[in-house]
Amino acid sequence: MIGVLAIDHVQVTVTREQLPAAKRFYADILGLPPAPRPGDSAEGAWYQIGPVQLHLALEDRATPDANRSRRHVCYRVADLAAAEARLRESGVAIMGDRRPIPGVRRFFVEDPGGNRIEVSAPE
Repeated sequence: MIGVLAIDHVQVTVTREQLPAAKRFYADILGLPPAPRPGDSAEGAWYQIGPVQLHLALEDRATPDANRSRRHVCYRVADLAAAEARLRESGVAIMGDRRPIPGVRRFFVEDPGGNRIEVSAPE
């Protein structure tokens, strides 16, 4: 067993044109408070919902890879190496971290339906 501790964050995506309306929706309508973001993080917005964050990210749906969404759920684990080993043993492909975030170690996998999942642990 991997030992998932909690859902760390959920990421949803919008186009650049949709971003102002999405920020109004999450901040003004739902009343979500902003969450701190690491230094040079991408455009978008982060919000705090209790211990969980909502990450609002930009996604260009006009790119050739538009069917590969950046939407995902992130599971925080106690032992990242053990989680990776267990997933590999189960035949799950591991995708490395193409956009490192200071203070976080992570990798990505896909569930059988093609939904992207981030697995992370603090450094």
